[in-house]
Amino acid sequence: MPKYGLQQGTQSQMKKIITIVGARPQFIKTPLVSQEIKKFAREIIIHTGQHYDPKMSEIFFKELKIKPPKYNLSVGSGLPSAQTAEMLAKMELIFVLEKPDLVLIYGDTNSTLAGALTAAKLHIPVAHIEAGMRSYNRLMPEEINRIVADHLASLLFCPTRGAVKILAGEGIRRGVRFTGDVSADIQNKIKNQKAKSKILEKLSLKSKEYYLATIHRQENTDNKQNLQNILIAFSRLDKPVIWPIHPRTQKYLEQYHLMKLIQKKLQIRLVEPIGLADMFDLENNAALILTDSGGVQKEAYLSRVPCLTLRADTEWPETVRSGWNYLVGTNVKKILKLTKKFPRPKSHPNFLGKGQASIKIAQIIKKYLKI
Repeated sequence: MPKYGLQQGTQSQMKKIITIVGARPQFIKTPLVSQEIKKFAREIIIHTGQHYDPKMSEIFFKELKIKPPKYNLSVGSGLPSAQTAEMLAKMELIFVLEKPDLVLIYGDTNSTLAGALTAAKLHIPVAHIEAGMRSYNRLMPEEINRIVADHLASLLFCPTRGAVKILAGEGIRRGVRFTGDVSADIQNKIKNQKAKSKILEKLSLKSKEYYLATIHRQENTDNKQNLQNILIAFSRLDKPVIWPIHPRTQKYLEQYHLMKLIQKKLQIRLVEPIGLADMFDLENNAALILTDSGGVQKEAYLSRVPCLTLRADTEWPETVRSGWNYLVGTNVKKILKLTKKFPRPKSHPNFLGKGQASIKIAQIIKKYLKI
């Protein structure tokens, strides 16, 4: 029986897929897709080390039972160009050594960009999960990463039908598939798990009696005025704000000397970065979510929780059109007004698929590799 117990033949005869991960959203999406891929191919995981803090990295490997990556590039933080360049140099050596049949990338991080560029230069096919997403704001590093990755990919797995149309508008039609979103698969799995999170009890919270916040985007963290406006709005809200703090955000709060403002406002509660089950529990039980994260906007929608996006744009326009998400930037008046009285929609359209994205993605990859 082969190592994975999946097919006849030796492990060396199996097709080889390299999966690139480096940040929280990628750690979360990987397990279900990997579970399906291992049924027909050998998977090698490369962790770029883009998120290197144990609270943003190791916690997800343990909780989601992801096998330790074969390679950890340990790039750490730094300027985007330097970070990406280091990934490129290290990935190239690994790709030449391993000779993969396909490179699988997720989302829109620098790890995504580096994986796509390295594979394309070595003429290795690229499969991009969460393809076709656009905010149309090229000041966001993530937007550049998305565009480049999509234009280099051979297989483009779109979480929404709108993403398929966006790619067609850019002249990309070959290899494009609507699969639904892997996040929907994950939420379905967590809902069906017997083990329940105890985060509400741990933080002494009651359902719908708090707001949940996540802030980490460059446009907010690197701009003192934006970050200060967010704090002013949070300090005036009528419920406690539970804020799992991103290391990047904490660095700037300290650099701008804004931690004192938080300490004076008891309703703003900073907590350590938390695991997936705890985060979903906080999202599901929040009265409203305030975020600048694309992933959290989507998770809020899947949880049917009102969301305010602290940006001027979004790569998930369907959440806005549905009425479940409002773009408020860092406008204090808008934040306070909509938090106090959110016009909750009566309908909740399903545009993210039926929770079978991981299976569809694996089936398409298997067919592409002619297994």
